[in-house]
Amino acid sequence: MTEGVKLGRGRLFRRILLKHLGRLLLLVLTVAVAAALMLYSMLRLACRDPRFESCKQLFATTILETGALKWTARLVMSEEEIEAVLSKNTLEEMDVTMDESMITVAAVSPAVEEGEQQEANASEEEFDIDGIEIVEIHGRTYDATLMIVNDPSRVFCGTTASRHWASSDLKGIVEDYDAIGGVNGGLYDQLRLTPYYFQVADGELVFNEGCFEGLYIVGFDTDNILRIIPTGNGGPGTVRKLVEENHIRDAVPFQEANGADTAHFVPLVINGEPRETSGLGSGANPRTAIGQRADGSVLLLVTDGRGTNGHLGANASDLIDIMVEYGAVNAANIDGGSSSAMYYDGQYLMTSTTLYYANSSYKLPAGFLVRKR
Repeated sequence: MTEGVKLGRGRLFRRILLKHLGRLLLLVLTVAVAAALMLYSMLRLACRDPRFESCKQLFATTILETGALKWTARLVMSEEEIEAVLSKNTLEEMDVTMDESMITVAAVSPAVEEGEQQEANASEEEFDIDGIEIVEIHGRTYDATLMIVNDPSRVFCGTTASRHWASSDLKGIVEDYDAIGGVNGGLYDQLRLTPYYFQVADGELVFNEGCFEGLYIVGFDTDNILRIIPTGNGGPGTVRKLVEENHIRDAVPFQEANGADTAHFVPLVINGEPRETSGLGSGANPRTAIGQRADGSVLLLVTDGRGTNGHLGANASDLIDIMVEYGAVNAANIDGGSSSAMYYDGQYLMTSTTLYYANSSYKLPAGFLVRKR
């Protein structure tokens, strides 16, 4: 076979290959466009047809809580429609003046010797030898895992500050502190992986850029009582003063806001009184919340959502109901979305919702951890 014939056949093969690749790409593009148009049509129908009013309410409230997909609501709804939906699904204002006398931190026995049985806690739960109970909860639109820690002094804020805020998943932060487990918590910059506004760990402000109206300090004081404190506006000095005056030892920031570009909420239960909601209260998404019972026991709650296990997620009313059911005197929402995760005793009990992080968590700068006994 001559060299010219070989070259000719090579060119012919490349032409055929390119032709079929072109057709394949065209087919993929056509299917993608058709799927996008179908999804758009379904969303538009749900948001326009009065028969699907509940779907419209759920879609708008849920999607506006996401970090990257808020724009999809504006594809099918006007700003006036969005504002109307949000006005129907709100949480009532709540007085967060806390009565700290409602919490009496129960005396907790020191760690028992190997082979001995842990004495029953004063509460109804049967804690294991680590003083922790894990509860699985199943709701209509979510699954949740609740970690109940009988000794609040063991719950603290772990951060990646010692790594100079280098990236780490929740497992890595837990292992850095040789803790038994933990959950994510607080606002943070997903690009720089640093906290937003402030971070308190072991009584020290390891990060402090000030605060604003709608921001809360959520964490524990030196008496091991969960505090939920609105910050108001101010610079780093305002944050430092609040931390010092309230004797905060470990805390994260979270935001209270409700509008077309932001949908966050913080207080869930204060002084045993559940927060009142209008409509759905919020959208359905993965959530992370923290609470404390009258005996001081800490409730760490994480729910799934955004398609994980076929679930949409939990709304504000769901979190409030769970916290009330398990005896929270005070409770707060501290994060949500794809960051929500729980790690305990060497494994993830709840993970983030994206495929890449199915067996891990998002990279985080901090979380509430639980010390080993």
